[in-house]
Amino acid sequence: MSYFPNIDDIRKAAITIREVAAVMPLFESIRYSKQFNANILLKREDLHRVRSYKIRGAYNKISSLTDVERKRGVVCASAGNHAQGVAFACNHLSIKGTIYMPSVTPKQKVEQTQLFGGEWVTIVLVGDTFDDSSKAAIKNCTENNKVFVHPFDDPKTIEGQGTVGLEILEQTITPIDYVFVAIGGGGLASGLCAVFKSLSPDTKIIGVEPLGAPSMKNSIAEGKNIELEQIDKFVDGAAVQKVGDLTFKICQEYLSDVITVPEGKVCQTILDLYNRDAIVVEPAGALTLAALDQYADKIKGKNVVCIVSGSNNDITRTAEIKERALLYGNLKHYFIVRFPQRPGALKEFVVDILGPNDDITHFEYSKKSSKENAPAVVGIELKNAEDLKPLMERMKANNFFGDYINDKPDLFQYLV
Repeated sequence: MSYFPNIDDIRKAAITIREVAAVMPLFESIRYSKQFNANILLKREDLHRVRSYKIRGAYNKISSLTDVERKRGVVCASAGNHAQGVAFACNHLSIKGTIYMPSVTPKQKVEQTQLFGGEWVTIVLVGDTFDDSSKAAIKNCTENNKVFVHPFDDPKTIEGQGTVGLEILEQTITPIDYVFVAIGGGGLASGLCAVFKSLSPDTKIIGVEPLGAPSMKNSIAEGKNIELEQIDKFVDGAAVQKVGDLTFKICQEYLSDVITVPEGKVCQTILDLYNRDAIVVEPAGALTLAALDQYADKIKGKNVVCIVSGSNNDITRTAEIKERALLYGNLKHYFIVRFPQRPGALKEFVVDILGPNDDITHFEYSKKSSKENAPAVVGIELKNAEDLKPLMERMKANNFFGDYINDKPDLFQYLV
């Protein structure tokens, strides 16, 4: 392995970042501990001033630059959290920075980045993914001789992220059996691997990726760092097409496992954390907790740390988060319903077809005077998943059923 983080360098990084990053709390989640019969501890990296752990790596990297490099200025690419860390560091150290972000980055993250960077940063929105932005940022660096501040595939960034592991071990007396960490590019996971290999080698590090962007999992399975052709960008803080070359080697060697979580499950976890624990997280911040049920048997009676990586969520995404959660839980279903073109057909559907707890949440219909039946796209929310089968049976028996479109992704995306 060409590079592996040195524990002494991570300790130096911890001293460096004290200037801008307080020690984040580690405390027990009573609800999750009871649910899994384990001691579940949350490392609240969402409570930084920039609301994610990314400040650690960004500040450690930028602080290490020479005077000549600082005068040239820095460039970075980010889906949001790294951008805010870089912006904060540029403002704090009076260094000019250009920040490339995907054009689909939530508005809240763009505005926060500008807030933290002030006059010291310029934001450029380009491309649909982090990888698109990264290519544009690297081109800027090459053409203008600036320093690229990589969000994960850089020794100083990895060492800065590794300080999370140092804090965890300093905050606990009992040995840690498992640490669950979200993986985007792999910087935080790599830093944790270095710390726990050196100071707590029996701890198992479990990487967690969104199901729609399993870049690290697939790379490890292939035995080489591969680039995914397509990804689901919903979990924007952990959705990259290709992980780092440095981070891949480290994670391939030292991660105990890499698992994936469906985006819908992530959404349900976001809602549960808000409704039950008053904790606001972004999709990537919910990944580790959403993964626990996959390890329910293994973590029973164990000491487990889940890193809550960030809370830069945009309230305008709430409707989509709820929708994805309901679809994942089989509680939201879309149909093409063929309504007879006669008075009272809709009333019949509501009274005789819908169950007592079923609710219409989406309805698109256009009357066609020349046809006996006209299709409508109807979204129905159920109270219980098992209510779906009898609903469909009633629709078919009464000649209302046209098609079920939840399992037809192309048609679903077009109609809903």
